[in-house]
Amino acid sequence: MAKIIIIGGGWAGCAAAVTARKAGAEVTLLERTDLLLGLGNVGGIMRNNGRFTAAEEIKAMGAEELIDLTDQAARHRNIEFPGHKHATLYDVTKIEPMVRNLLKDMGVNIRFEARAIDVKCEGNRIKSVLLSDETWIDGDVFIETTGSTGPMGNCLRYGNGCSMCILRCPSFGPRVSISQRAGVEDRLGERGDASYGAYSGSCKLVKESLSKEIIETLDKTGVVVLPVPPEDVNMDKLNMKVCQQYALKEFAENIVLLDTGYAKLMTSYYPIVKLRRIPGLEFARFDDPYSGGKGNSIRYLSMAPRNNALKVKGLANLLCAGEKAGLFVGHTEAIATGSLAGHNSVRLYLGMPLLELPHSTAVGDLIAYANEMLETTEGRRNRYTFAGGKYFARMQEKGLYTTNVEAVQTRIKRLGLADIYKEELV
Repeated sequence: MAKIIIIGGGWAGCAAAVTARKAGAEVTLLERTDLLLGLGNVGGIMRNNGRFTAAEEIKAMGAEELIDLTDQAARHRNIEFPGHKHATLYDVTKIEPMVRNLLKDMGVNIRFEARAIDVKCEGNRIKSVLLSDETWIDGDVFIETTGSTGPMGNCLRYGNGCSMCILRCPSFGPRVSISQRAGVEDRLGERGDASYGAYSGSCKLVKESLSKEIIETLDKTGVVVLPVPPEDVNMDKLNMKVCQQYALKEFAENIVLLDTGYAKLMTSYYPIVKLRRIPGLEFARFDDPYSGGKGNSIRYLSMAPRNNALKVKGLANLLCAGEKAGLFVGHTEAIATGSLAGHNSVRLYLGMPLLELPHSTAVGDLIAYANEMLETTEGRRNRYTFAGGKYFARMQEKGLYTTNVEAVQTRIKRLGLADIYKEELV
């Protein structure tokens, strides 16, 4: 049986585990911390703009499990906020155990507090990964979904310091680039001014620290928009943000709060003294990152060169997904790439041609377009998401965006991709 080792238990790693298991592989998932989902524990936004189409494509191709869980965990459905329509907000306080139970029920071997720090290669093949407890894990094919943050030092070097975010590097150790340890140089994303990296795009506020009126509105509608005092509007901060779909001027001119179980503040950081000057936020307190008044985690400093089947260039048996595979933003994007990488890991083991999704699908077009743009200076300064920015505009221009579920299913079926992720290959 194919032995697939996945390094990284975020949304991309979990999606890869699902499709690799469906294809018939023995799957081990190595997670550095004691929780799955990584940044998915502070995210919560699904189905906004083109993500609706992408979610339905993933389901139509037969990897519906994780999308269905986020729908089941939804606190609010079909909501609107500046620049975004028909969004679903899942409860970040409930989703992790739901995903954990799903993977266990599917027979995925999950190893928590298993931090991969090095690899052993034979030629251009990875033979095993070394964990921080000096255990070697052998495998046939490896999938790296470690994200693009890299070690904690990146937050110190390129951001405003270690901010004790959901990544929890001080407790569980830094992330290590597996592809780089195997001899493949990482790619780096840039900001508009050519400096490296980008700040994570949101913070969590303790909901109970907000006014009664704001809490009631969040519970009822899922959204609160408060004007920022004119003297505190900071447009420059938008350029530092990972999530370009939320880098609209409305997000600089307003405080946008979303109810994901916590109050999700849609900005990379906001000085606490200034935040507390806004009516209703006089007692506001950051929950994650703790230094949300100043800093947040830094990303896009550790991406692997890959082809459109998500195989890492220069290595025979390593695939990648999520942010490790490019300047992607968001959970849907991580699930989309993870699902493809998991399926292709078994094809790679069997010596079969790897699946490349066509440009006539939103998922396939995003994967290919982001790869193409990474070769240009301008492209390295953009982010790619179904939910906004340049890529959502491209989706609309190409006629890929739709909220018609039946139309998505028909398109996927016509391309011969219906339930392709359900095929048992071994």
